[in-house]
Amino acid sequence: MKTLNKLFTFLIILLASVANAQEFVYGDALPDAPELAVRGQHKVGVRTLQFIHKNQPDILNAKDGKAPLYDRDLTVEVWYPAEIDPNDTDLITYNEVMGTAGDTTRPLIPFTFKGRATRNARIKSSNESYPLVVVSHGYVGSRYLMTYLTENLASKGYIVAAIDHKESTFRDAANFTSTLINRSPDIRFVLESMRSSEGDAAFLKGSLDADNMAIIGYSMGGYGVLNVAGGAYSKAFNQGFKQFSGGSDLLSPLVEDNPEFKPVPEGLKAVVAMAPWGKERMVWSAESLRGLKVPTFFIAGDQDDISGYEKGIKAIYEEAVFTERFLLTYANARHNIAPNPPPAEAMQPGLHFDEYYRYAEPNWDQRRINNINQHFITAFLDWKLKGVDTQSYFAAPDEKGLMKGFKPRTFLGLTLRQNQASN
Repeated sequence: MKTLNKLFTFLIILLASVANAQEFVYGDALPDAPELAVRGQHKVGVRTLQFIHKNQPDILNAKDGKAPLYDRDLTVEVWYPAEIDPNDTDLITYNEVMGTAGDTTRPLIPFTFKGRATRNARIKSSNESYPLVVVSHGYVGSRYLMTYLTENLASKGYIVAAIDHKESTFRDAANFTSTLINRSPDIRFVLESMRSSEGDAAFLKGSLDADNMAIIGYSMGGYGVLNVAGGAYSKAFNQGFKQFSGGSDLLSPLVEDNPEFKPVPEGLKAVVAMAPWGKERMVWSAESLRGLKVPTFFIAGDQDDISGYEKGIKAIYEEAVFTERFLLTYANARHNIAPNPPPAEAMQPGLHFDEYYRYAEPNWDQRRINNINQHFITAFLDWKLKGVDTQSYFAAPDEKGLMKGFKPRTFLGLTLRQNQASN
């Protein structure tokens, strides 16, 4: 009887482990995933860090165009290559919310989803340091909006830091003016805080390659990363912002021809702008984009009804002539070409439709979009930050329609453009 009990217990454990291994987690590779979408060789650790950006202008409490100062507390989630026992599970549960703070029609609803990382694991020691990637979400969003990508890059030897932008997340969304003036400074501050490896980031000391860094932004994150990389905002947009914000001049340091405009951070070698917002609102002009000289990879849907495509994202790509740039376009996709797939909870009857459509695309499987993003962003960052020869992944399809890295008959609904920098 004891032998039978042991056998029964063993079978239960075996079946559970098989079921666990087969469970699809955001970012896992589908059968038709392109080559570089698969996870890398490293196990992944994850930690939550806290940074405080002191003495920042508090536009939400500004009066007569003048703002008091306050400290912006920023929560940052960091994924990294980790030392993990092979026998330990790497499944993690992330805590997130649906809804939007302050919107009575869309109350905050907690939910969870799984990833493949280990909380507070020891960073993996290596003879080489790991390039840094900072990720900025949209309005509204959170640091967990693109875990399919953050975990994937960490498994390939990157340290990836995703920001919760204060007053711009699901939990604390506030007036849009805060996002407009704080997005670029937040990204720059976290980039510098991470590279200094001090405070909560001290565990990275000696492991982070500050000479090779990238920034990734989605929607309002794209609005921010392009500015940090030298794409100053236009004078026309600044004038509009002053009217919108009651005379505030707080955007001026981020505008073209302003002597306070900060130089591109040292070590910044690549930018990924996913559905960047603003061009249709005069955020950039051809003149203000002259300062964007960091190689930039744009990703867009050609039916984007938030950022716009022909007069929006594609127009930025075409006017940023002083940088090497790429544009990946999803045919018949709208704005949601960057997030995780919709959570199961978003499909419950009675919820506001936008809880589902905050993530989903009408004509694409979000998991496939995730895989394609993983593939091309890996190729781009490996090329620009690690010096790996992945240029061939950006070559045009051959006469049979085959694209390097894609399985036969799967490179459909996609267009990839590229341009060299002008002298």
